[in-house]
Amino acid sequence: MSLIHITEKNFDKEIVHSDIPVIIDFWAEWCGPCQMMGPVFEKLSKEYTGKLKFAKVDTESEPEIAMQFGIQGIPSLVVIHKGREVSRIVGFAPEAVLKQKIDSILKQI
Repeated sequence: MSLIHITEKNFDKEIVHSDIPVIIDFWAEWCGPCQMMGPVFEKLSKEYTGKLKFAKVDTESEPEIAMQFGIQGIPSLVVIHKGREVSRIVGFAPEAVLKQKIDSILKQI
């Protein structure tokens, strides 16, 4: 599954009404750690096809969505299941660490 870029227009369809859990990467172009997280996030999106939907929100172009989730630092990964937040990962994490955290979250939901 490819990454989905979230805007105000597709938020409800892609996040709130998703049949599977969604992990949202809140990021910005100017954020160094976000640039490091991007390739890791994209690679993992291919490994979790059908189990977890991967979405990205640019906090510069969609500040309302970032405010809705109370994002104060980026990168922030927020996991949504059945329309509500179930977990959050803040800051850069290498692939192995991020995969372990995602697996742990998925086991809990």
